[in-house]
Amino acid sequence: METSVELAGLASAAAARLIDLLATDGWAAVKSSVLALWRSAHPERVEEELTDARGELLQAQQTGDGHELQGLLVAEWQARLIRLMATRPDAVDELRALFGGEPRAAGTPEQQITGSMTLEAHVSGGDAFLAGRDMTVTRGGQA
Repeated sequence: METSVELAGLASAAAARLIDLLATDGWAAVKSSVLALWRSAHPERVEEELTDARGELLQAQQTGDGHELQGLLVAEWQARLIRLMATRPDAVDELRALFGGEPRAAGTPEQQITGSMTLEAHVSGGDAFLAGRDMTVTRGGQA
């Protein structure tokens, strides 16, 4: 039996992948499979909401505001996927099959981090330090 942490990780990874796909030409290829997840819970409403989200995201990307909206959409669809898995436990396997499973990292389950991350820096006249996890920066001295 899976823990809520594992399911939340799966929902996070699947939501991030869903929103990534939503803004690409590849969306048409997976759309029906995504809608099939909600086959017993108003798929027509989900289709409309995904269509609206796609339109908003594509428009935001054209104006340079896509990253913030993408993060909001990931959070929104993560919550929806968690609710879906709560009402349809069989959707867990479907999510894994559709989105390629959960990313796995080395270490114990408590040390594993799953999800999606986008790092972007725009720097003028200074330094930028970006890291997906631990980072140490030492200036003018010994570590």
